[in-house]
Order: sequence, then structure tokens, then C-alpha cells
Amino acid sequence: MFPFVWEWVWDVGHYIFFGGMWYALIIISVGMSWCIYKALKDTKEGKGGHHH
Repeated sequence: MFPFVWEWVWDVGHYIFFGGMWYALIIISVGMSWCIYKALKDTKEGKGGHHH
């Protein structure tokens, strides 16, 4: 079932599942954003790995 279906009933199981899902998505998003920021910063400063 989806939250937009009229039979949806919020119970403890749904709160736990969606809370964990959003927690994991936020952690992954913050981590990926940090990696992209760091890669762009290092590239701009010339600290990137040099492959010969």
C-alpha cells in the first residue's frame, strides 16, 4: 500500500519503517554531497590524483 491510498492507516510499524528509510536516505545524501564537494574542492586546488 502507498500513503496516498485511502485505506492507509498509520501505525507504529509504518512510523518505524518510514523513519528508518528517511534516516538512511538522509545519511546517504549527506555522505554523497560531502564526497562531491570534496572532489570539486580538491580538483579546483589541484590536489587530485595524477595518473601517468
